[in-house]
Amino acid sequence: MMKIEHVAIAFLVCLSGCSNGNYQGFKNAPYTIGGQRYFPLGVDQALRHQEVGVASWYDERKMFGLVSGTTALGERFSSRSLAGAHRTLPLPCQVKVTNLENGRTVKLRLNDRGPYAGNRVLDVTPRAAAKLGFKDKGMTRVQIEVLSVGDGGWKRKR
Repeated sequence: MMKIEHVAIAFLVCLSGCSNGNYQGFKNAPYTIGGQRYFPLGVDQALRHQEVGVASWYDERKMFGLVSGTTALGERFSSRSLAGAHRTLPLPCQVKVTNLENGRTVKLRLNDRGPYAGNRVLDVTPRAAAKLGFKDKGMTRVQIEVLSVGDGGWKRKR
């Protein structure tokens, strides 16, 4: 049986494989997590992307006793930010998320990869989950609409 320390180390190795603070404008290179290969969308395809599915929230600071973490873009994770993680949208990406159970909406910066558990399509920070009205519940059905992809001179809007 695997010890929790081994699981934690494997998780951190996976995170470091996704992490790269040296991106230019946007990041959509293929990557592998847990033996599964993911192919992020191209910018034009992402700008037309809308998706309905299950969202959950996460607090990377508390996972495996970490004090703080970094995102797939190499940015410092903040539970107070309005941010999230998606498996296949280019990073960074600005999205409008609508909670289909209560109609609340929020604009998020996607700067991380995930979720990799169950049938979820989006992980959000605790603050985003609270604004969307599902923090106490843990998960909810959402609609995701891409508003823009990239940063600075690379930014492309819908």
